[in-house]
Formats: sequence, structure tokens, C-alpha cells
Amino acid sequence: MEIKGSIALVTGANRGIGRAFTRALVDRGAAKVYAAVRDPATVEDDDVIALRMDVTKPEEVAEVAAAAGDVTVVINNAGVGGFGTKLLTGPLDGARQAMEVNYFGTWNVSRAFAPVLARNGGGALVNMLSVASWASRPEFPGYAASKAAQWSLTGALREGLREQRTLVIGVHAGFVETELSSFTDAPKITAADVAEQTLDALANDRVEVLADERTRQVKQALSQPLDH
Repeated sequence: MEIKGSIALVTGANRGIGRAFTRALVDRGAAKVYAAVRDPATVEDDDVIALRMDVTKPEEVAEVAAAAGDVTVVINNAGVGGFGTKLLTGPLDGARQAMEVNYFGTWNVSRAFAPVLARNGGGALVNMLSVASWASRPEFPGYAASKAAQWSLTGALREGLREQRTLVIGVHAGFVETELSSFTDAPKITAADVAEQTLDALANDRVEVLADERTRQVKQALSQPLDH
């Protein structure tokens, strides 16, 4: 897909990977970039158009889809960690929030914008996933479950939107230098790296991005037998 001249919308665009996506799109010549966020005042980039949207509220998502009817690229980036949920103790509130934002939020946005993309020739739908889509961890079970569900949804969307010629891309990464990963000192890649790899995939019609070596190793190991 041609990025130059495209019209894109990025959710969760005020910081981290979302902000990197908006800058990369602008730098590659997108004609217009919408930054969809819960609070437009948090968007400081004058090169983008801030729109108020909470991905967990279908009515707000529908309003934005109506207002941004020229979109040809949608990047579902909004996400939360839900790290407060422990595996065997405590409340499940964090896991429920992760599922609402990461899974149902992506579904809300995809449903609302699928007809927009169809009217505009098909375009592309990009979902920001994670290596946790495939690697369940007892340290963050709620987040991993939400990303596994989001990965499943991405596959369903790829099949369901094929006839309208919408390219559906799943982006998987390990730890990225953002607030979401601030809890760990593990090696990280930059948000800009994730954005550039994603736009390269978009430009070359590739349906999957494996952004770092850890992610590539985990994906390759999926076909191997379980250790125990």
C-alpha cells in the first residue's frame, strides 16, 4: 500500500508507540493523520489532528468514524497492561480492563472503520499486538490473555475483510521503550523502530511484523512440543 498521500488514524496516539506511529506516518508523506485519544489536550504534535475517542465506548468510536470518513489506514494501538491482576490472588479488575481495551476496544474500532475502509478502496487495518500473544506468563496473565484474544481477532478480521481488499497486519513485539514496559530492565527496542518496521510492512503488503529477535524465536517455537 502507498503510504504517501494516505489518510491514517492511530488510537492511543499521544505517547509511546502510538506517537511514534503518527510521526512515522507524517514523515513518510501521509496526507492527514488523526490522533484518536481519550483527551485531545494530551496530543502535542501540530502535524496531526486530535480527536476524542475512548475505544471502550462504541458511541464515541462511531462518532469518530463518521467524522473521519476519509481514512484509508487504521492503526489499533491503544492498550493497557492490566498488570495489577495476579495469577492466583487478588481481584481480576486489571485483567478485565486489559480485555476491554486491548481486545474489545480493537474490535469496536475495527467494526466501526471497516465500512469506511471499504468505501475508500480497502486500505489497511493494523493491530498492535505483542510477543505475549503467544507467550503466556504468570507475571502478567491478564495482559497476555488479552493479546492472545486480540491476535485471534486479527486473524478473523484478515479473513473477514479480504473481500473488501483491506490489508490486515498484526504487529508483534517484545519489550519496547515505553511507559508500559517501565517495570522491567529487560532489553528493549524503541517505539520508532516498531513504527518503521510496521510502515515497511504496510508499504510492502506484508501481513505480519515480528519486531525483535525474542518475538521471532517465540513465534518459531509455537510448532514445537510443550516441555511439560
